[in-house]
Amino acid sequence: MLPGERLVLTTCVWCGTGCQFYLRVRDNRLVGVVPSRSHPISRGRLCLKGWKSFQFVHHPDRLKYPMIRNSKGQLERVSWEEALDYVAGRLMEIKRKYGPEAIAVFGSAKCTNEDNYVLVRFARATIGTDHVDHCARLCHASTVAGLARSFGSGAMTNSIDEIEDAEVILITGSNTSEQHPVIASHMMRALNRGARLIVVDPRRIPMARIAHIHLSHRPGTDIAWINGFINVIVNEGLADMDFVRNHTTGFEEMWEVAKEYTPDVVESITGIPKEDLIRAARMYASAEKAMIFYAMGITQHVTGTHNVFALANLAMVTGHIGKPSTGVNPLRGQNNVQGASDLAVVPGKLPGYQDPTDPEVRRKFARVWGVEPPAWKGFASTQVSDAIMDGTVKAVYIMGENPVRSHPDIRHIEEAFENLEFLVVQDIFPTETTKFAHVVLPATAWGEKDGTFTNTDRRVQRVRRAVAPPAEARDDWWIIQEVARRMGDDYGFEDPSQIFDEMASLMPIYSGISYDRIEREGIPWPCPSPDHPGTPYLHRDGKFNTPDGRGRFFPVRHVDPPELPDEEYPFYLTTGRVGVHWHTGSMSRRIHYLEREVPEPFVEINPEDARTLGVRTGDRIRVCSRRGCVEAKALVTDTVSRGVVFSTFHFEEAPINLLTINVLDPIALIPELKVSAVRIEKVERNA
Repeated sequence: MLPGERLVLTTCVWCGTGCQFYLRVRDNRLVGVVPSRSHPISRGRLCLKGWKSFQFVHHPDRLKYPMIRNSKGQLERVSWEEALDYVAGRLMEIKRKYGPEAIAVFGSAKCTNEDNYVLVRFARATIGTDHVDHCARLCHASTVAGLARSFGSGAMTNSIDEIEDAEVILITGSNTSEQHPVIASHMMRALNRGARLIVVDPRRIPMARIAHIHLSHRPGTDIAWINGFINVIVNEGLADMDFVRNHTTGFEEMWEVAKEYTPDVVESITGIPKEDLIRAARMYASAEKAMIFYAMGITQHVTGTHNVFALANLAMVTGHIGKPSTGVNPLRGQNNVQGASDLAVVPGKLPGYQDPTDPEVRRKFARVWGVEPPAWKGFASTQVSDAIMDGTVKAVYIMGENPVRSHPDIRHIEEAFENLEFLVVQDIFPTETTKFAHVVLPATAWGEKDGTFTNTDRRVQRVRRAVAPPAEARDDWWIIQEVARRMGDDYGFEDPSQIFDEMASLMPIYSGISYDRIEREGIPWPCPSPDHPGTPYLHRDGKFNTPDGRGRFFPVRHVDPPELPDEEYPFYLTTGRVGVHWHTGSMSRRIHYLEREVPEPFVEINPEDARTLGVRTGDRIRVCSRRGCVEAKALVTDTVSRGVVFSTFHFEEAPINLLTINVLDPIALIPELKVSAVRIEKVERNA
């Protein structure tokens, strides 16, 4: 650290791991980071994005002033007073004319718990709408729906620091070393201590290359191989039937289905050789401590919730739940997607996953909010476009989200937003979504605000302001509170600690947490009282959070994805991220070092398919689905199997979600982003 610098401890802004480090500050600028060696998760380590995280904050593209779109269609700078008055006036006008159900609100997993709590209060108390959602709808909505039904809690069951004591690690649908690299480092230490690794993934991702067993299955066939594991485990006497009898319900119904999925049947559906399936199932079941980790390769399907049910079934049938170094562990994507879910930035819930139809819960919130929250269940974000097109939703307020890039079938959402009567976008950078906004409000970035994030293993941690925001940018919670005040609802918050205290008073899972308690180290919820240490793992001794205290088996069957390759569109397209970029790229692509590493979009294609098409690495190819076409450079690699291509959704130059199919999981309403049918055309060849 140089003379004149100071250090500010904070929590990382990228993935859900929740690493902590010190921001180096000099002359009101962030100039570097120093990892926290004492942090229980990161332990002095950071990924490349973490090391460079501070650089996007001072990018010249930052939104600095409120803007209203004028009669010529241009965004024009205005004062905060004018912008806030206009937003409040238009929202009140739409509410009077059409009712509160005509307004939808999007929160953000990049924003703090405090920002999201104020947004939730604004939506449900000030406006009176339950059309509230955020990006969990695109990543882990099926986790929340599935694990809540199976276990009574829709969150990661165990903690990151338990990984090193695991004997077997099963990773499926997670490119852990690229997307959660610090968690992957815990896994590597477990392997160095003798743990065995099973990876189930259609791609030969880096963790698959070091796995003891890699099962490469056809995209969209997860239920078949998981049922196949259960089939082997039960038939070979490897199931923990004492656990099943004493702590679960529904086993017989589940087994009636799973017994159909013999290794031969599973091989015919998934392409996994039956010998490998049997060996992996035995390895997982025979361990004393086995942990399951998954991410969006499991959840982003029309069968996403059923995929999660299947993994929960697998954990329960082996008794790998309710103990250290076991469990079902979804790796959350964005830095605060767990917190935003906890705060009920989802329809049909209140903060703390409480039921808005419960009379006592309604009275509790009414005492604080001054009005009972709506008891009806609103639209998910993936339903809002259709609701706009049919005239049900007239206005949308978006805090820190970029749905025009992140949602499937981009042309449909663009058409919907063009038809909105009123769109407010509150963000730190111009995005594809701000192009449609009637009002753009400049918010403070991470590094410029105080608050908390909740990481993937439920750890609530502090985020601290290190520098002042640029020009007239303001905190997200402040902006929303000012709009609410103009609509006649004054919350009275003066700083984020007051917001946290109010939300914790309403949420039993957070009620024992305070800023004082997490000053140096976070606490994992549930934490019901000020003297409670927090809960590193859930369902201790087989005591689940369900009404009867038992885990629930759900019978699930394999069904084909809604769109399979055919003669016209012969390839599977599966989508995801690349290690140095994040989500829609609005932050990571404004960091020079990250952009330098991967500056442009690419499409992975298997060498045999490439030879058939006459394509080499670097050639420009066109990828087309029934919804449109994008162009990008080819990357010929054995990471993908024959018949499968992979690309990311970070790049404006090749908006891959233009191609994805807009079909939803009927339970979680998450879109099918992992399987679409496409064709490949060569555009040009490098000299």
